[in-house]
Amino acid sequence: MTKEKWGQLRQRLLKTVGQNNYTTWIEPLQFRDLEDGIATFNVPTTFMGNYVSQNFSDLILHELKAENDSIRRLSFAVAANSQARPSMPKPTAAAPTPTPAVPAHSALATAPLDRRFTFDSFVVGKPNELAHAAARRVAEGGPVTFNPLFLYGGVGLGKTHLMHAIAWELQTRRPDLNVLYLSAEQFMYRFVQALRDRKMMDFKEIFRSVDVLMVDDVQFIAGKDSTQEEFFHTFNALVDQNKQIIISADRAPGEIKDLEDRVKSRLQCGLVVDLHPTDYELRLGILQSKVEQQQAKNYPDLTVEAGVLEFLAHRISTNVRVLEGALTRLFAFASLVGRPINMELTQDCLADVLRASERKITVEEIQRKVSEHYNIRLSDMIGPKRLRSYARPRQVAMYLCKRMTSRSLPEIGRRFGGRDHTTVMHGVKRIEELKVSDGQIAEDLELLRRALEA
Repeated sequence: MTKEKWGQLRQRLLKTVGQNNYTTWIEPLQFRDLEDGIATFNVPTTFMGNYVSQNFSDLILHELKAENDSIRRLSFAVAANSQARPSMPKPTAAAPTPTPAVPAHSALATAPLDRRFTFDSFVVGKPNELAHAAARRVAEGGPVTFNPLFLYGGVGLGKTHLMHAIAWELQTRRPDLNVLYLSAEQFMYRFVQALRDRKMMDFKEIFRSVDVLMVDDVQFIAGKDSTQEEFFHTFNALVDQNKQIIISADRAPGEIKDLEDRVKSRLQCGLVVDLHPTDYELRLGILQSKVEQQQAKNYPDLTVEAGVLEFLAHRISTNVRVLEGALTRLFAFASLVGRPINMELTQDCLADVLRASERKITVEEIQRKVSEHYNIRLSDMIGPKRLRSYARPRQVAMYLCKRMTSRSLPEIGRRFGGRDHTTVMHGVKRIEELKVSDGQIAEDLELLRRALEA
């Protein structure tokens, strides 16, 4: 095998993988040497080595074997003069020399990490501060303090961002550690592949040799009995060796349907942290951070007029990904049409997004939230009793119904035990007065509004 021969093989690969894949992943590979049946290639980054080993190694090995059947496997190593991780956050101390990428034959090849997802780019607020602090502690790579760290929350709340940030940070601080990050789906795929190839002992040995195991979206293995069993045994083996395990899911362990009780129990034995839905302040902070990035990298001449970010943070409250996507689209649109980013442009450009994210709040939902907030029964708040402990929450609920729904005063009155519209009008007016003079009422209204909009 020579460099010239590799050049010829690359042309065959071009026909198989297509021009885009070839330019991105195959062309940068440089054949280094062949020793003991191992063909080694230099790659510019660890990320590229891992990605090629996962996605193209079988194809490359097939072409190489056609020329030289003594080649048994591939290995990828970062070239000495290459920047290994251009996207890594800047550490306070000098970054250690990155270790070579994992050999392509190994089940230890980690899933690709998104270079945008670092601790530096993670915006911290009250809903995610505990999860962020726990992730930071684990990323220090010191003694295991809670095992596993279980992060859970809905779509777009930052679970995967924190998982990638931990992996990046560990690679910088502790390059000596074997850190394996993969999704639960990839764990299952490798398990099934090992069963098919009759290499279960190799699979077990490799997975039990990691120092840090990170599994994303663990709810995926629910209902898959054999995969759950193998995951359970892997989990136990690593805990017994005092190795760190980090798990993420879209809900708490006890709420994952079709997950075996013994697996649930194991997942709950460490630190379980909920990433709550974002509040207004956190969404605004995320938008401000993203605006700075857009201006620094792509649109230095574009500025955002006052009120636009506050408007977006208020209106798009369900999903941070949608929020970030809306901002990206806004910058691109403003640049293309040559208009300033103001409220008019925002509403024109994002009309469909704003429509889709406009959650309809119901009278019943407001009544339920208010009764929970004041710790009274819903039937008492809607009923005829005029005790102040019921009357004031009732007026608060009427006020919120008037402000947050499109229902008319007579309709609202009917939902409150058939009361007259003048009663509703009086209640709304009274709360408007108290909001100015009574700090507690003002605080209650703000808390309830946030809870309803979350």
